[in-house]
Amino acid sequence: MKKKLNIAHLHWGFPPIIGGVETHLTVILPEMVKMGHNVSLFTGTAEGVGSRYKYEGADIFRTPLMDLNWLYKRGLKGLDDELYKAFSSFMEEVKPDIIHAHNMHYFSEPHAKTIEKLAKKNGVPLLLTAHNVWDDLTFLELTHNVEWSHIIAVSHFIKKEIMGIGIDDTRITVIHHGVDQDKFNPGVKPKDILSKYPQLKDRKVVFHPARIGLGKGCDTSIKAINLVKNKYPGVILVLAGSRNIIDWGNTQQKDIAYLVNLIKHFNMRDNIMIDYYSLDEVKELYALSLVCLYPSTVNEPFGLTMLEAQACAKPMVVTNAGGMPEIIKDGINGFVIPVRDYETLAAKIDHLLEDKKLRERLGYTGRQIVENYYTKERVTKETLSLYFKVLRKRW
Repeated sequence: MKKKLNIAHLHWGFPPIIGGVETHLTVILPEMVKMGHNVSLFTGTAEGVGSRYKYEGADIFRTPLMDLNWLYKRGLKGLDDELYKAFSSFMEEVKPDIIHAHNMHYFSEPHAKTIEKLAKKNGVPLLLTAHNVWDDLTFLELTHNVEWSHIIAVSHFIKKEIMGIGIDDTRITVIHHGVDQDKFNPGVKPKDILSKYPQLKDRKVVFHPARIGLGKGCDTSIKAINLVKNKYPGVILVLAGSRNIIDWGNTQQKDIAYLVNLIKHFNMRDNIMIDYYSLDEVKELYALSLVCLYPSTVNEPFGLTMLEAQACAKPMVVTNAGGMPEIIKDGINGFVIPVRDYETLAAKIDHLLEDKKLRERLGYTGRQIVENYYTKERVTKETLSLYFKVLRKRW
């Protein structure tokens, strides 16, 4: 069996589009290149970047046909011929030994069916990473009716959900995300972020790194900080990610409008900061923060920000939702609280702000857990191992 693979990834977005899957790809694509493989990504267009370029050794191909924000406005009818031509051209150029699709078991049947057709025609295994699950017919049909050679679930929670709709457990492998533990580390200095946002200097910074939205629990965080500021008037909550995301359904602006009004309602303009931050700025915000939050109100499939916070030796408070309790263990590397319980969240923030030794202990343990179980090398090696296992069955 050949040791050097041509690997084709497909996903709807890539930075500057921000999201968990997009960040995951920035971790594994360069690592696969470092391990000697030819790596390509077929993805959607984004403002300010070209249609063809290299990202740390990986070839990036961009097309509007993979831009979900554009597709949502345009509609999916009449795309079949264009999709077949675009996917065919991509595959002819990269000549993949394996095709790895990310979250293509939702959004668009024409996309999933086209890539399935071409994978069969060329005799190439087609893998799916399920970063999410949905409770509707599109998810049910595309997960079942596309002949995925194997499915990667990003958590045991996601695997159980996929098994729940009738997929055999032997066709699903759990591979937790990894983090770039060299980029995200306790030694990062917040010099640039303090220069850009001087209002953060000498403040008790609480960081909510998930993109802004009600599903991510931003309203719960705001309500909790409204209580925390009674004890710590100088506390400031940093909410991240207000643009450059995949917004299928155009819900983002509605959520932001509600959250801005909630902040005004509580008269908390001095205690909340909302902006868009680059990946480098996010690293510095972790470094500056005392506490990190992810009080998701939905069943979060994984939550990559948990690993980023831990890699930076920061304690994190999450909700008992989805795959997050697989990573954050209550009282070990953070705290796990009930969904929408802003009072308990406020109490945990208070506890962490007043107890430096506790913050340091939870943060140190989190960093050790990342180094042992969630490195960029580990997730890449496990993914490549699955590729070879699938290819051995074919060959």
